[in-house]
Amino acid sequence: MDPKNPNRDTRNTPQYALYQRQNFWKSNDGEPTSHRHTHTVNRQAFYRHRIIPRMLVNTNQRDTATQLFGHRVPAPIGFAPIGINKIYHRLGELPVAKVAGELGLPYCLSTEGSQPIEEVGKINDELAGESGGVRFFQLYMPHDDELTRSLLTRAVKSRFTACILTLDTWQLGWRHDDVDTSNYAFYHGTGADLGLSDPVFQERLKAHGIDPKTQPNEARALWIDNVWHGRAHTWEKARWVMGLWEEIIDGAVASLDALEAVGDKTTIMFDSGVRSASDVFKALALGAKFVFVRRLWLWGLSIMGEAGVRHVMKSFLAEFDILLNVAGYKNVGEIDRTALESGPKDYPLLPVTSKL
Repeated sequence: MDPKNPNRDTRNTPQYALYQRQNFWKSNDGEPTSHRHTHTVNRQAFYRHRIIPRMLVNTNQRDTATQLFGHRVPAPIGFAPIGINKIYHRLGELPVAKVAGELGLPYCLSTEGSQPIEEVGKINDELAGESGGVRFFQLYMPHDDELTRSLLTRAVKSRFTACILTLDTWQLGWRHDDVDTSNYAFYHGTGADLGLSDPVFQERLKAHGIDPKTQPNEARALWIDNVWHGRAHTWEKARWVMGLWEEIIDGAVASLDALEAVGDKTTIMFDSGVRSASDVFKALALGAKFVFVRRLWLWGLSIMGEAGVRHVMKSFLAEFDILLNVAGYKNVGEIDRTALESGPKDYPLLPVTSKL
């Protein structure tokens, strides 16, 4: 919503707060873009594949650990990047990064983060032991090369060990629900802290005559312009199959179908539509090396903060371990394509009533 809109103050009324709560629950029947086709097919793709349990297998001793870019991690599960965590919890990314370090799971920080890179790195190490947390930085590449170098330099100095280069969001898609609810946190003074803490971007603000302390909305609007700018990037190898196109293109191919097409060609990390341990299992069987989740821990963060994130992710890890046991698998390395029975891609669509 335009910060100069004279109707902006009406958005702070109890009536509008009630409207937003009702809209939040209604949104569980859909997704941010148009007719919700992409969200639907992302979930339907999982239904098409069914796990074949193995009988008479000794699974008393199990190991869910795996290797990712030289890091040994306790499970093939990590925290996917989500921006603007402060709209879900006042501390933003900090409780999430802390729990990720405690559990030894990889954590990914988005360029849209609402906490400085340095603070996220510091708290990710807090409970992670001597080796520190495993963390990656997701880069929305600005059109300002000096700013890009500054962001990456900060990430490296804060011991982020890999860069996730985002290829599919050179422009935000048309999101009907976001337009309807004015769900643009940057314009409401939330979520650009990662950018506002950058020394190069601070120089850009000065050049535009913007004081972030007295003109927070203008400062955040400039950050948006630097991150989403209409430039497309070419690519040769996909190493992360992520359904951001769910938020960009309504009617795109299901991410799991894309994984099935490339899973045996390179190292793939998968993220899209994952809701349960069986989803993780299926993605691994179709060729993923690692699976990232987002919506689950986001609900935990929204409801109970750090404790909520910890509860959700510890439960998720327990569910995955139990699934290996009852499916007859002793470790992640045993999971391959033979673990699944798959229907055709024109498998009949089933009702999807919840995004959880």
